[in-house]
Amino acid sequence: MRIRRKKWAKQELEEAAFYVDNPEICKNAWHEKFAKNQPLHIELGCGKGNFIANLAVKHPEINYIAVDMIEAMLGLAKRNIEESYGAKNPENLWLIRANVERILDVFGEKDTVDRIYINFCNPWPRGKHNKRRLTHTRQLEHYKTFLKKEGEIYFKTDNDELFEASLEYLEKSGFQIIAKTNDLHKNPIFEENIVTEHEEMFSKEGIPIKAVIAKLNSKL
Repeated sequence: MRIRRKKWAKQELEEAAFYVDNPEICKNAWHEKFAKNQPLHIELGCGKGNFIANLAVKHPEINYIAVDMIEAMLGLAKRNIEESYGAKNPENLWLIRANVERILDVFGEKDTVDRIYINFCNPWPRGKHNKRRLTHTRQLEHYKTFLKKEGEIYFKTDNDELFEASLEYLEKSGFQIIAKTNDLHKNPIFEENIVTEHEEMFSKEGIPIKAVIAKLNSKL
């Protein structure tokens, strides 16, 4: 999603107690950044942060990291997180600036992530750009470095071709498809589905939301 530059974003992010602009320094030590030692879930490409803001405040028993690389998006995410948490700073959520294509600069083997959320990522429809998809085999192999055995990926998209290709990517990389649906709102597969901004927009246009839950093979 293209978004105009927000002149206020840089300063507000730097002042936020839950933002990390240089997350590389936390590699292999993310669990130590949280007040409590709890399961760790991450969202790759958090956008304006509505999804993670609503999810994290509902589940204080889980630690979360939201990742995006666009400063303006992160600025909006910061404000949405603050709105969800009210007067207090979140103890179970970090907002970080990073390029998911270079995710191994940020997360390592000791970070043991339990779940990855990928919501409505860029479908990169041109064949030569497919490798930039967040669900592409190349990326999945990176995630396996820090995703624990039997860790999960929760993926949602409006794009039919990306969805079918992602199922192939996941199976090729040793993930087991636990549940999938071509219409999430008619055939829900999540115990809890927090509707994202894109999800609401596409649903209003009559576009079914595709979703999958995949689990990493414990033998890999």
